[in-house]
Amino acid sequence: MRHAVIMAGGAGTRLWPLSRTARPKQLLRLFDGKSLLQLSRERLQGLFEPQNIWVITSAHYIDQVARELPDVPRDNLIGEPMGRDTANAIGLAASLLARRDADATMAVFTADHIISPQDRFAEAIRAGLDAAEGSPESLITFGITPASPHTGYGYVQRGEEVGAKTYRVAEFKEKPTREVAETYLRSGEYYWNSGMFAWRASAILSELERLLPENAASLADLAARWEDLARSGEVADRFQRLHKISIDYGVMEKAASVLVVEMNCDWKDLGSWTAIAGTRACDESGNVTIAPKAISVEGRGNVIVSESDHLIVTLGLDDVVVVHSGDATLVCRKDHEERIKQLADVRRAQFGDRFE
Repeated sequence: MRHAVIMAGGAGTRLWPLSRTARPKQLLRLFDGKSLLQLSRERLQGLFEPQNIWVITSAHYIDQVARELPDVPRDNLIGEPMGRDTANAIGLAASLLARRDADATMAVFTADHIISPQDRFAEAIRAGLDAAEGSPESLITFGITPASPHTGYGYVQRGEEVGAKTYRVAEFKEKPTREVAETYLRSGEYYWNSGMFAWRASAILSELERLLPENAASLADLAARWEDLARSGEVADRFQRLHKISIDYGVMEKAASVLVVEMNCDWKDLGSWTAIAGTRACDESGNVTIAPKAISVEGRGNVIVSESDHLIVTLGLDDVVVVHSGDATLVCRKDHEERIKQLADVRRAQFGDRFE
């Protein structure tokens, strides 16, 4: 049977001050009253039955996730006691899923993407699931047809074609320089690494056992006694001992057989306020407003975000990000936006966990 796993555990620290520990970015309703998590669920309509959709998230978010996705069974919501990166999140989900369905095929999605059009997305996902079932020992990744020489994404180089828009992976590439990214784009051989996958549950568990054997054994034991360990409070202690590593570094770059399925879609990884602004129309001066009440006077290229009726006015400012929440306001230049994540240490040093 085909299953979907949505990873929705990230803290979204680059989207502070709206994204907080208690309410991370995937739960912010910034998209016509919907959250990124709800949009992720909607994209799976017609591809997976609700009872076969799983969400792995922080244990602290389980109740919020349940309210966001009322059609997904509560038993399919997996609460991690802490983040130990994507290899462990996926490994735990696969281990639990395999106990319910030994022949499961699973696709893995993240809850911080905007993808369109829906028909091309669905076509690629079906092709990936078909490839996973047709080549049951292979791991499938989805490569986004690049629209620009982006330096903030990893890349996947395609090799031999093995099916319609399906290729063997020649190599995974780190985030490149602008010059290197331009050569990738000209060659036509590279995709953006989407962070979405498909495989037989048995295939990913086998590779985890081969490449991360200690983690795989711990995750299998956790899955076998999940309810009992959760009741006893032992899950956190066991989870903390897992080696923290991403699925890309831990598995995909070393796996025996990896295929890439082309996904020719408009794909946005919404890890910053300017990325979110890119999903909205701007005014004649290039300003984007995601707020009930905001005015930008004699300014260009600004991003203004708020969920409240608090009036925000900018005067004579260009290329700034202003984000207002109930107890904190961020003002920064766009070219400093990557440093928002670093502010967490400064905040904690002065205010403890008050604004986290």
